Amino acid sequence: MRKTVNLGNGLQIGGDHFVVIAGPCAVETRELLDTVADAVAAAGAGALRGGAFKPRTSPKSFQGLGVPGLELLAAASRRTGLPVVTEVMDPRDVEVVAEHASVLQVGSRNMQNFPLLREVGRQSKPVLLKRGAAATLDELLLAADYILQEGNSQVMLCERGVRGFDPSTRYLLDLAAVPVLRQRTDLPILVDPSHGTGFAELVAPMSKAALMAGADGLLIEVHAAPEIALCDGKQALRPADFALLAAELRRLVPLCGRRWSRPQTAGQVASIQIPSGAGPVGSGSFGPGSLDDEVIAP
Repeated sequence: MRKTVNLGNGLQIGGDHFVVIAGPCAVETRELLDTVADAVAAAGAGALRGGAFKPRTSPKSFQGLGVPGLELLAAASRRTGLPVVTEVMDPRDVEVVAEHASVLQVGSRNMQNFPLLREVGRQSKPVLLKRGAAATLDELLLAADYILQEGNSQVMLCERGVRGFDPSTRYLLDLAAVPVLRQRTDLPILVDPSHGTGFAELVAPMSKAALMAGADGLLIEVHAAPEIALCDGKQALRPADFALLAAELRRLVPLCGRRWSRPQTAGQVASIQIPSGAGPVGSGSFGPGSLDDEVIAP
């Protein structure tokens, strides 16, 4: 039996549970975050993602709001019932992030930040470990061992794309890593099709492919207004597009022998109306008119 990790609020991932974690790349303002948090909760997301501390290639780029961003995430979590998944970059910030978040994310740039891995391993909160952009699967599993050896057994792995040579996509999303990892570990495995492709129009087909490949969950970026996003706007879905994708995934999940997993207290916000006549999202969908007119959180 594959390992199950408790994300909080009665939400589990692994085993036969399938979880979609959604939200903005970065917390920018209360209004933008609240709009997205309410939208993804109504569409069926199991957890809210959002970055308060952002690792950026350029030091001149938006670095996140820091602790005020954590406070906004915690407030959105209390209102929607969705556990928060957010990144921690510095061992000195682990405790403050753990106070506000349900899951500590170690990003791809820090996959081999061994002091950070040891520090999150000393926490009781689950850890989401992303594969480095040039890391082998052996290196990913050994990085997870640093966390496990400190006593934290609640570790999840995330495939988010590796560097390739073709500029058509931001990274090369290695979906073959999912079945390979399933042969080598019982830890839950997630896929991030947003970072893995870099383009919003590719997120839906790769999300469905990841589910079919055996992933235990997805990490999807959603922004209320991607055109004004301070980071990674090109890969973020709009709330209505996320609702359409979530509806398609919920139809596919039982066919893969899985069940859609949500927190016990989620679904108290208003439901999202899917625009009338909206077509399917991405390739391989069920065709026009196959989706419900409304996505209602269970």
